[in-house]
Amino acid sequence: MTFSAIRFDPSLPWWALAALAVLCAVTLAIAVWRRARGTGWRALAFAVLLVWLAGPMVVREVQQGLPDVALLVVDDTSSMQLHDRAARRDAARIAIEAAAQRLPGLELRTVTVPEGTDGTPLFAAITRALADIPASRRSAVIALTDGMVHDAAPLPAPLPVPLHALITAPAEETDRRVRVIEAPQFGVVGGRVTLRVAVDDLGVASPGPALLTIRQDDGVAETRDVPPRETVAIEVPVTHTGPTIVEIEAAPLPGETSLLNNRVVVTINGVRDRLRVLLVSGEPHQGERTWRRLLKADPAVDLVHFTILRLPEREDFTPQNELALIAFPVRELFQVKIREFDLIILDRFQNRGTLPPLYLRNIADYVEGGGALLLSGGPEFSGVSSLAETAIGTVLPARPTGGMVEGAFRPQITDQGARHPVTAGLPGAGAWGPWYRRVAIGPTNAPVLLRAEDGGPLLLLDRVGTGRVALLLSDQIWLWSRGHQGGGPQAELLRRIAHWLMQEPALDEETLHATIARGEMTIDRHSMGDGPPPPVTVTAPDGTTQAVTLIPAQGGLASATLAAPALGVWRVTDGARTVLAAAAAANPLELADLRATATVLAPVVKGNGSVRFLGGDPAAPRVPDLRRTEPGREIAGPNWIGLPQRRDYVVTGAATTPLAPPWAALPVLLGAVLLAWRREGTS
Repeated sequence: MTFSAIRFDPSLPWWALAALAVLCAVTLAIAVWRRARGTGWRALAFAVLLVWLAGPMVVREVQQGLPDVALLVVDDTSSMQLHDRAARRDAARIAIEAAAQRLPGLELRTVTVPEGTDGTPLFAAITRALADIPASRRSAVIALTDGMVHDAAPLPAPLPVPLHALITAPAEETDRRVRVIEAPQFGVVGGRVTLRVAVDDLGVASPGPALLTIRQDDGVAETRDVPPRETVAIEVPVTHTGPTIVEIEAAPLPGETSLLNNRVVVTINGVRDRLRVLLVSGEPHQGERTWRRLLKADPAVDLVHFTILRLPEREDFTPQNELALIAFPVRELFQVKIREFDLIILDRFQNRGTLPPLYLRNIADYVEGGGALLLSGGPEFSGVSSLAETAIGTVLPARPTGGMVEGAFRPQITDQGARHPVTAGLPGAGAWGPWYRRVAIGPTNAPVLLRAEDGGPLLLLDRVGTGRVALLLSDQIWLWSRGHQGGGPQAELLRRIAHWLMQEPALDEETLHATIARGEMTIDRHSMGDGPPPPVTVTAPDGTTQAVTLIPAQGGLASATLAAPALGVWRVTDGARTVLAAAAAANPLELADLRATATVLAPVVKGNGSVRFLGGDPAAPRVPDLRRTEPGREIAGPNWIGLPQRRDYVVTGAATTPLAPPWAALPVLLGAVLLAWRREGTS
């Protein structure tokens, strides 16, 4: 108990006590005026009487001491899994918790810093934990970490308690990292993009040059020596659409702590800048405007469109300047610049002498050399002037039999079409509007994706050499764009055909894809075959392999998922195709600098804590002793760390004691009265 206050419990009402005090004061005043002897003793007697009647009480609080609270902050981010850091941390944690239990008046609370996306937020975790502790009970913070803290500077305010950082390593470490300064996400196919990287040697006083290896799509592109801490420009050609994976790796630094950040993976998505399309209409017809409107609606398409208004042998004496705005540039289009086009569309075009045989041969060579041709045929394709009878016929997937099939029919997706990416999943299948004529063809080995109700082919796709050809055996797809009897997915179908012809990887019939997100790889395989999918072989960045069985699904799809925790390039192959998947860091800051170091925390704890390394055996590191210290005294020593005592308490009750008890006040009162009487009677 400690003294707290004095309170009064009077025997008389306060007004009576005040009247008595006035009476005593008047009596003493008269005695002083008359200079009577014994006045002092009378004053003492009156004072004792008034105090006694006022009932003064001494109030003492009953206090209960509260334990001080110390925080143990445990770093559990991914960098703590390197080497023996986790073992040192766990052993040190056990030792500190046991030592804290032996200290009276101390409560130890443990806080874990989990893995995040912004490095190691150590001080954010400390601030949250301190907010739950009264300021009068905060003793100190002990942090078990590798020292690489990403919210240490600048702190919004100094910590209100001492911080002891115990680094889970024997000493300062070194590390080499590859740092990406600039990496575009997209590149134009046929062009080049520039990556800018730098190699940093951390914890090294005099770094030297590093050997840098650049791999593109699983092949070694180049190696070069790069100076330390200087930006290096790397030119990367974009050779195809879709992702281009570039892996940049620096040779190991002798004695460095980890090779995880010696390698970075950059994914560049190849896109076509402008799709150059040549549309040649053999004669004006109702579907011509549909083709033009569709192609002009796409801002990424540069369209060159010509319509043949008059055949060479036709002479109607109409002036040339009234038939066409410009002359048909046959040589320029079909010989000089033919390979500059990404797609050639021949719409109801027939061999009537407009194009000499040499130029028709150029179109066939263009396809065999990697070009794309879409031929939309009507009655002209089944006649004597059909393009199938020219050099173009050598690249077409079928030949007409010489007739047209007339009558209404609704286009339907074939079994092959249900599995092919071009026609699979087209909206409204089975309820499309009718067409009214189609070209009859002979036997074909090309895949038929659309057919009439009687089984006659409507849409064929084929590969010729390194190029591709699509044959549409009706000129009435424009009815869908008019909404005739419900219409159909004309725009989507033609868009898919065009992109398949231009070899868009996502629309290939046989594909293998692998993606990695949040440490998990998803493998998707599509095939036109009916048999069970073969197992795939997955190769991790460290070279280890495993066989993975794919689970079949509808539409020729098969997939599988597996854990992919390692950073870098993973390789997946089914025997015929090989694809790459890049695993990037979920927490890039955490892997940017993998050293165990005291350089980050030392300026923060200067003057209010300590930083030291946990040496010794990882299973039994040298943990400093815990000592209780007085505020303002030394906070740490060579082998110990201090936890200041705060001595906070709570009041559990109060006790009162009379300040003037009767047994003490009465003798004093009587003695003073007797001495006053005695003094007054002495002359």
